[in-house]
Amino acid sequence: MGSYGPATWIGELRRLLGDDRKVSTGTAMRENHSHDFSYHAPRLPDAVVFPESTEEVSAVLRFANQRRIPVVPFGAGSSLEGHVVPVAGGISLDLTRMDQIVEVRPDDFLVRVQAGVTRSRLNRRLAQEGLFFPVDPGADATIGGMVATNASGTNAVRYGAMKHQVLGLEVVLADGRIIRTGSRAVKTSAGYNLTGLFVGSEGTLGVITEATLRVYPMPEHVVAARAAFPTVEAAARVAVGLIRAGVPVARVELVDEATIRAVNAYKKTAYPERPTLFLEFSGDEASVRAEVAFARDLAALEECLGFEYESDPAAREKLWEARHHAALAIAAAAPGKKMMVTDVCVPLSHLPDAIRHARRTAEEHGIYAAILGHVGDGNYHAAFMVDPCDPEDVARAERVNAAIVQYALARGGTCTGEHGVGVGKKRYLAAEHGGALELMRAIKGVLDPNGILNPGKVVDPFPAGP
Repeated sequence: MGSYGPATWIGELRRLLGDDRKVSTGTAMRENHSHDFSYHAPRLPDAVVFPESTEEVSAVLRFANQRRIPVVPFGAGSSLEGHVVPVAGGISLDLTRMDQIVEVRPDDFLVRVQAGVTRSRLNRRLAQEGLFFPVDPGADATIGGMVATNASGTNAVRYGAMKHQVLGLEVVLADGRIIRTGSRAVKTSAGYNLTGLFVGSEGTLGVITEATLRVYPMPEHVVAARAAFPTVEAAARVAVGLIRAGVPVARVELVDEATIRAVNAYKKTAYPERPTLFLEFSGDEASVRAEVAFARDLAALEECLGFEYESDPAAREKLWEARHHAALAIAAAAPGKKMMVTDVCVPLSHLPDAIRHARRTAEEHGIYAAILGHVGDGNYHAAFMVDPCDPEDVARAERVNAAIVQYALARGGTCTGEHGVGVGKKRYLAAEHGGALELMRAIKGVLDPNGILNPGKVVDPFPAGP
């Protein structure tokens, strides 16, 4: 961090930005930027910096790079693998004041936004044009954070992940240079795909300050459905069957009985405590009606215990309640503990067996696990609450996590379908990528030779842990 301490460089940084309100060293503010939603150990940054323009981000990075000060970009802090934990101290660069919707172009189906805009605020603005942005990771994350982690969510089976929506980026490199990638066109063959390089880079290659995104017309007709099954494998088979049949389902979500039980306790509801599929269909009314009928018939073949569907917006929201509140309910079931959640993704043909393996592995280790996920694209989550102060509790959960990841990798899957690497999944990258990991390190070395950008994450030289 250079030859002098934080007290010196913080004063210099305040003078550089010319506004003390843009640099905070208060304990409460630093604690708020020391952790994410996960069990990973928190670490206080030395200062929290609030830039209000790309030029200020550039000035901060140039300053930090010259003095070897770590910089960790921060948005909503809703990540699940320790992405925003400043493991080496330094600066937590909070981009939430850069929250302008710069440009909406309805005729081109695109929008340009600053990194600090949240997805809910973006969708409120787009609704005025009859449009929406489909990526829904659950939390009200910032667009910059969603790009940085290649966020996904409930709509991914139809619309894809964040990487499918990003047409171009404005990025500040470690030395303060500002670059723009991509264009307003929906496709290009001009040079290397630098946009794709920064999507999912988790703030380790540059700081994303602006994004140009694809947006979509709101569907004419939407129907939500909920179907309960005798086993989680039966529910998974129906999800796979819908995709194989070519049904353009908008959402396919699976929630197991443990999750439903937690929701009932949390919300004082009385949903049948059975593995449940949550479905959403959208399009013209006649097509949607036919798709719902097909899904009901397919579910019946797996001894479906009940199939409900609604088209009224309020009724649809009520029908999806157990899925929307799943994470909060799981957390509430274990007060004082933190969430560990894995998010592997497997080829669809392996999904039912993978879910069965996850359940069996958790039970063998005496872990209470909730299994849920966006199973329409082979992505599922196993969530366990752990006591971060109990090493054996953490170690037991990590063994389950490792077994689930290894099962996925052995079948051509990935260690993370949407949450990203952070510090939690670093140890699995070599097994997944082999020699390509060295190329990733080389790219990191070119773009961030002093290692100031989000150190300890993805592929930099910090220890990955046991």
